Amino acid sequence: MTQIPISKIIFGRAAPGIPVREIQAACDFYVRVFGFRKVFENGDPVGFMILKKDAAEIHLNLKRDHSTSTLNVAHILVDNVDALYTICEAADVRIVKSIADKDYGLRAFVFADPDGNRIDVGQVIG
Repeated sequence: MTQIPISKIIFGRAAPGIPVREIQAACDFYVRVFGFRKVFENGDPVGFMILKKDAAEIHLNLKRDHSTSTLNVAHILVDNVDALYTICEAADVRIVKSIADKDYGLRAFVFADPDGNRIDVGQVIG
């Protein structure tokens, strides 16, 4: 069998898996604040859920003993980061890093979901 070089393989969408202690509460948060919709769930009780908004997709994974981390678990690009920041403030979402222009070409901020998962949100500058 001929091996195809990695340079010839095209990667598609990647969706972060986000651990949560209460999957329905996490779903409610992402639906209420960000307008995601649930497109799939699995298990009885539900232990896995896929949420989608536009091209963005997140996978919620039930992990009852989940503890928070200081690492960002996902990065999402949007077309109006300032508007989303205002929405987060109005919804009392915990902001970990305030909105700012970054030297790597994004205007970005970091928020934490109810389980403490840090999500980095950015918009390309220019």
